[in-house]
Parts: sequence; structure tokens; C-alpha cells
Amino acid sequence: MDHPARLGKYQITEVLGEGAMGVVYKGFDPDIRRVVALKTIRRQLGADDGSGIPVAARFRNEAQAAGRLMHPGIVQVYEFGVDADVAYIAMEFVEGHTLAHCLAHKLRFTDDDIPGVICQVLDALEHAHAQGVWHRDIKPANIIMGRGGRLKVTDFGIARIEDAGLTQVGVAIGTPSYMAPEQFLGTGMDRRVDIYGAGVLLYLLLAGRPPFTGTHEQLMYKAMHDEPPAPSRLESVQRPRFYDAIVARALAKDPARRYATAAAFRAAVEQGVGQPFDTTAWDRTVIKLPVVRPGAAAAAPPALPRGTGSGPPALAGSSWSEFAGRWDPAALRRAEAALARHVGPLAAVLVRRAARDCSDLPGLYARLADQVGDPQARAAFLAQAPSAGPAPSGAAAGSGARAPTAPPPATGGAPVDATLAEAAQRLLAQRLGPIARVVVRKAAEGNPVRGTFFARLAEALPDAAARHKLLDELTRLG
Repeated sequence: MDHPARLGKYQITEVLGEGAMGVVYKGFDPDIRRVVALKTIRRQLGADDGSGIPVAARFRNEAQAAGRLMHPGIVQVYEFGVDADVAYIAMEFVEGHTLAHCLAHKLRFTDDDIPGVICQVLDALEHAHAQGVWHRDIKPANIIMGRGGRLKVTDFGIARIEDAGLTQVGVAIGTPSYMAPEQFLGTGMDRRVDIYGAGVLLYLLLAGRPPFTGTHEQLMYKAMHDEPPAPSRLESVQRPRFYDAIVARALAKDPARRYATAAAFRAAVEQGVGQPFDTTAWDRTVIKLPVVRPGAAAAAPPALPRGTGSGPPALAGSSWSEFAGRWDPAALRRAEAALARHVGPLAAVLVRRAARDCSDLPGLYARLADQVGDPQARAAFLAQAPSAGPAPSGAAAGSGARAPTAPPPATGGAPVDATLAEAAQRLLAQRLGPIARVVVRKAAEGNPVRGTFFARLAEALPDAAARHKLLDELTRLG
């Protein structure tokens, strides 16, 4: 489609995303010389999208709801305007990634990360609620991880403004996996629908999946009748137990049993953690992520204004100073560049976290390979693994890295021999039993290099933690 050169006073500089209802542009305000995001919609879209509310009315509602909010954790709206047949919202341009993007790239939030993530969201909700606005669609896709270490809530398209009714009674509105029971029923609701949505988000961060899955009808039934398993009881999750009671209260079927406010929810998290925490410290690796190329950004849903760079990922921008004396920075940059071809900008975070736990390059590449979902892509990544020993350069005693005395056996690119296959089978048999012999034989077909062979074996285990442990043990084989 043809794109305008400007909308109102704003100069269009880049397309950030396109969808059926409109386009999100990167723009420039010449009056005060600042970069903005311009979310647009075609004015002729008067029909509703199943919510019972015309799309154009929802669009204006978004501008009105977010426009009355001024908080560092909420994307700021500057202006609502119309140019010819296009309505637009000019808003704060945020460079970063949505939580949905990070979760899709398998970034696992640790026990140290989660309090800062959820409390930033709750702080933003507390402000919105105090201004008479409840979001009603809290989910990872509507939360941006800014490059300054802050989270920002966005997309108030279905927000409820306390003194300006828009919702039609009896109409379910929201994203099913994050909807409270009263949202499915379309009955009276208040700010506690956001408490429920934040509870689903917390559950997702803890467990790696939402509390309920299924079709729309199944989700509706489960939300109203079923109790999700406590996060600490889920296999391989191993989260602190104090979260169980917090999640249970946030996800209560009866709104009266949930936390009355976002501040009360936040206080419960603080009490559970039991010590002060910095809500932005968790993101100090993520803020070093390069922004996505324009071509990659265009494939994303246009609902979210998010940063795109004007060139390729700036991998050199990643700082590896924390590994000085343990790893060769050039080796880590090469690993990051290789992984970025498969997982995008999150490679910087994944390499950093793996480097803290691994002591040599073969082990590092084997750990990172688990982040590449496609088997062929995983094999291509492992094929780039160095065949020689530890990457640490001059590790100090006690640093946790092996000192490079003599090169260890090749792991990444060396072929698989009968001795290695037999040793791998013994390790795998501890987890799979006699079927390990078949798995090893199939994994060795085609004479793969060791890294690819190890990745194939790990695929036989359904649990990520078990795969990581097996890969660690395999890379230690002589």
C-alpha cells in the first residue's frame, strides 16, 4: 500500500508495522523536534470487531484513556488527529521489545527478575486506576521493555474510563487467556479485571505458560470453574512457594476475593520477596539489546509502537566487561552474532546468561543451541561451534572457569565415533531407559558433528531443564 509522507504536522520517516485496520509509523514532530510513534486507522472502518464497539470508537477511546495518564510506566499519548481518511494517535516512541517478543524467544525470567517485572506493571496500573482508567487487556504483547530498563504499558484500545461509558453490557471483550470471569460474562466490572490480568502475567512469568489454555469456550469454562495448579507444584518450574498464595488471590473467581488494588498486589510481592529489590536492575542486560531491523519489525502486529533501528543489529554495542578475565570478548561476540541469526536481538541476553554458567565454548554453544527451536537451524548454529577448547582467556583462580592448560577434545565440529556414541547412550539411558539405544542410533545418522549429535539427543527429552543438564554432561565427555 502507499504510505503518506506526513500526517498532520508529523513527517513520516519509517513504517513500524502494518495490519488489516491500520499502520504504525515512526514520525517526527517538527515543532518540538521529537520522534513519535503514529498509530493509524482508516476512518471508514465503522464496523466492530466482535466486541460490539465500532473500531473507530475504540481507537478514539484509546487516545482518551491513555491521554489522561502521565506515568513513566505508561506509553504517553500526545495527540489525536485526523488527516483525510486516516485517524491517528501520536504517542511516545519507545525503543525496545514487548514481553511477548522476549517470551517467544525463550528468554526465561529468573527469580531475581520477576519481582521487578510484575511490580513495574502494578505501579503503572495503580496510576491508571487512580485516574479512573482500567486497561482490561493486560498481557505480554501490551508491555514494552524499554531500553532504559523500564517497562511501559501500552494499547488502551479497550480501556474503560470510569466517567465515560463505552462498553456494551453483555459483550465479552479482551484477550481470552488473560480475561477475568466477569469479562467473559460481559457483566459489571471494575479495576479488578486488571488485577486478574496481572495475576495471569505473573503466572506466565513463573510457569512459562498461562494458567489456562484451550479454545475460547474452554478458556471461559476454566476461568469460571477451574483452579490452576500452583506454580511451585508444576514439574521443573521450581519457583518460590510464596508466589502460590499471591497468584491464587489475584486469580480468584470472585473479584471481591482478589487484591483490592494494584498497590496491595505489589505489597504482597514485596512481602514475599522479603528484601528490597530494584525494579529496573533485572533489565540491565536487556537494555543492551540492539533494536530490530525495520524488515523484522514490519512482521509484528501494528498495535504496539516499538523501536526499530535504521541499520543492522549493533552487536558490537554489547558489553562483555563483566566476563573480563574469564572469557575472550571476541569469542562471545561471535557466539552472539551466530545466535542472532536464529533468535534475533535476544541473542545478547541469552549468550550473557549462558556464559555465567558455562566454562568453555563447546559447552556454551551446546547450551545456546537449546534456544533454537527449528532442528535444521539448530544444526546450522552448532556447526559454527569452535572445535577447540575453553574460551576463557587467562581465567583467575576461583573464577569458576577452567584454566586453559591444554586444549580439550573437540566438541562442536569433531565427528562422532563409537566411543562417544556409547558414552552418550549411557548418559541418555539414565533418563530414557533401553530406548536410548535407538535414539542414539538415529541421532548418529548422517555422520553429524558432535554439537549436532548432542542437540539431537537433547531433543528426546521433553523438559528444558533436563535438556540443559544432559547437554552439559555430554560436552564433558572425552
